[in-house]
Amino acid sequence: MKKMSAREAALVCVKAALEKKAYDLVLLDVSELTSLADYFLLCSGRSDTQVQAISQAIEEAMHRAGQKPLAIEGYRHGHWVVEDFGDVVVHIFFEPVREFYDLERLWAKAPRVRLPEPYESQARQAASSER
Repeated sequence: MKKMSAREAALVCVKAALEKKAYDLVLLDVSELTSLADYFLLCSGRSDTQVQAISQAIEEAMHRAGQKPLAIEGYRHGHWVVEDFGDVVVHIFFEPVREFYDLERLWAKAPRVRLPEPYESQARQAASSER
């Protein structure tokens, strides 16, 4: 199986998160700022159960794509799950925890990646349904 590019892997994660109704989804290109990863995906769930469901869906989608996580942290509590797939690190937050840590501010110099359709529309729709 051919290895996916970092962007392709990030989009697999985006699709899986949106299928589980993740909201406030932001994909950051951190490749010029850190050697940790090329992309950070940040998204939120409305409950610890939803955070866990988003995490599981991303892990399963990446497994189907031939990618295994290097590490998963925080799944049991479901407040902030971090999934490290090497080139892509996914942060799934329960909303109050996301507000507290404010990773968008911490990584403010990282450009936001415009998602291809239909993901961009789905992410916008999920964000507007939260307001």
